[in-house]
Amino acid sequence: MLARSCLRSTRAVGAARNGVVNATKRAASSSSSSTANASSPFGLNLAGSAATAVAVGSMTWYYHLYGPELHAMTPAEEGLHPTKYPWEHIKWNKTYDHQALRRGFQVYQEVCASCHSLSRIPYRTLVGVTHTVDEAKVMAEENEYDSDPNDEGEIEKRPGKLSDYLPAPYKNDEAARAANNGALPPDLSLIVKARHGGCDYIFSLLTGYPEEPPAGAAVPDGLNFNPYFPGTGIAMARVLYNELVEYEDGTPASTSQMAKDVVEFLNWSAEPEMDQRKKMGMKVLVISTALFALSVWVKRYKWSPIKTRKLTYTSPTGGRRPGRH
Repeated sequence: MLARSCLRSTRAVGAARNGVVNATKRAASSSSSSTANASSPFGLNLAGSAATAVAVGSMTWYYHLYGPELHAMTPAEEGLHPTKYPWEHIKWNKTYDHQALRRGFQVYQEVCASCHSLSRIPYRTLVGVTHTVDEAKVMAEENEYDSDPNDEGEIEKRPGKLSDYLPAPYKNDEAARAANNGALPPDLSLIVKARHGGCDYIFSLLTGYPEEPPAGAAVPDGLNFNPYFPGTGIAMARVLYNELVEYEDGTPASTSQMAKDVVEFLNWSAEPEMDQRKKMGMKVLVISTALFALSVWVKRYKWSPIKTRKLTYTSPTGGRRPGRH
């Protein structure tokens, strides 16, 4: 009797132990299956789609918050919106037309420099863009600049160098206002970036002077009518007329041609690094594309054994239920 009861208790303990092991295996199998389901292609695609939707929604929200251009309170303060022109240099794969830049600099020197300054442009930046080194040196030496004080503290004049900036037409803002009936001619170094409409606005402004103000337009004394200028009353009179400048390359100097050339030059003065930026952008795109393709291949190579593995479960009892034999 004692031996038989011991045998029964041993079998019961073994059965209980096998039950615990089977329960543990089933739990592990269920957890592994749930993990596999979570990392299934459908789950990954769903997560990627959700992330893409969130990114697009964020970009849309950002555009509606910061993207729209600001306008004035009234149409009179806004001015007539300029026409969109197909500027060649704004295309992502195009550079500046350097012949147009040279002509635009000539228009600035002969027409605009009498009132407007280019305080951020030194002569050295013109080298290789509009002029050669010798030409830039000759232009710089035509102007005089203050030299360092001598032993007696006196400041003498010296010829200009390539490191000097283009001279301003007036000594200070007060002198500029006094010479222009109280109006201050703006500096043109960053004028393209500082005006709503950029190149289109400046071109339309230069070519938008009518022969006579339209009927019903009230123009204050000392101002000129221009529909593109905010308020339509501008202190600057029309300055560009046909054949006003004689181009070195023989290009006909019409009003629109001169306006187009000087606008391109002013756009270069506001962004002289554009050509180099576009070249660097092309290099970055090419290298980034190659690195992205390489990273995709490495990812697939490294993860393919893990994503294609098959998990199977083998019962420790050989498929038989534990119990009495």
